[in-house]
Amino acid sequence: MDLLHKTIAPYIPKKGEEYMNAKQRAHFRKILDLLKQELSQDIDRTVHTMQDEATVFADPNDRASQESDIALELRNRDRERKLIKKIDETISRIDADDYGFCDNCGVEIGLKRLEARPTATLCIDCKTLDELREKQVAK
Repeated sequence: MDLLHKTIAPYIPKKGEEYMNAKQRAHFRKILDLLKQELSQDIDRTVHTMQDEATVFADPNDRASQESDIALELRNRDRERKLIKKIDETISRIDADDYGFCDNCGVEIGLKRLEARPTATLCIDCKTLDELREKQVAK
């Protein structure tokens, strides 16, 4: 995500500009498309690397180490796959002109929050309450 922010400058709204206008939606769509493309390339690269490095080690410790590395890599790729799904859902929200507003209370999520987390669906207040509830339930 940091690489992405170096290639795409943050959106600076003009004075009096309407929230989530066509330019803003296009900006966030571009960010999401680039992020999805980057994640897809990482997944493809991992698959090819795992195929190339598939070695059968005679030493049980080497084999266990390799299996541990593969499991970690697969867990990371699964997280990325879920993020790609979330990106697709977010792009659908942009297409439906439903992007940038909190799912819980309907207020504007805010450009700065969306720059930091383009797939955000909750405003900072609702997200904070959500996290507090999670902590309480976990105890």
